[in-house]
Amino acid sequence: MTKSIKILTDSSIQLTAEELQEYSINIIPLSIEIDGKTFIDGENISRQELIDHLRAGRFPKTSQPALGKFVEMYDELGADGSSVLAIMISDVLSGTCATAQTAAGMTDTEVTVINSKSTDRGLAYQVIAAAKDLAAGKSLEEIKEHCLEIHKRTRINVLIDNLDCLVKGGRVSRLAGTLTKLINLKVIVELGDKSLDPVVKGRSKKTFVKFCEELAKRHIDNPIIDLALSHVDPEPEFLERLKKTILGENSHVPSLIRLTSPIIMTHTGLNAIGVITLSEKEDL
Repeated sequence: MTKSIKILTDSSIQLTAEELQEYSINIIPLSIEIDGKTFIDGENISRQELIDHLRAGRFPKTSQPALGKFVEMYDELGADGSSVLAIMISDVLSGTCATAQTAAGMTDTEVTVINSKSTDRGLAYQVIAAAKDLAAGKSLEEIKEHCLEIHKRTRINVLIDNLDCLVKGGRVSRLAGTLTKLINLKVIVELGDKSLDPVVKGRSKKTFVKFCEELAKRHIDNPIIDLALSHVDPEPEFLERLKKTILGENSHVPSLIRLTSPIIMTHTGLNAIGVITLSEKEDL
């Protein structure tokens, strides 16, 4: 009898409730601290509640799951003899993957850890593919190769409306944050394999629209087959405008417009929009 394999991922992922149920995905939650109080993502704080905190000027901090929590989760999932496939948020954004790997050596459960080099819906693309591959009877090596192939077809850009959270989190100097407020600077960053890099700067939201126009042109010969706009509560009309700008006449392409996880919100701040695309071929 083939040993059962269970999938574990972290709460930065962007999955619908239907997908969670259909693919039997297990989630290990990350934590958020607000004014000295710790909240567990998805357990005692919702996405909308975190937005309310941000709008009230309360800036959260994030923390990865404790080592012991991972060991506990592995033990629980493997109690029936199953092994675990853990697909985690990029090590560029969090130490969660390293903790998952360390914990794998502290449990009797057989664990394979994949660094997705992604997050949010980009992480979901890999997790859903892995679940389908497992159902089809594919090996772990085949699944690892498939996840890497999907990663190469995924692009994650974040349109950042203000730098308040990045300044509070120590990722941008306070002086830089003050100056950008004075000139209303908008920034677009891209998640790479080794760093999170600014790729576009501008003075208004037209910067975001222009970027999406360029993105659409970029994919004329490499069609987008899935799009997500994971956001921190900007105007709904603006989200629809960006979607139409990116997809153009290809309105049949699957798309998901949804609040991002509290973990991502903590870093990006209000009105941010994650533009996540899965293309037909490798996105060079």
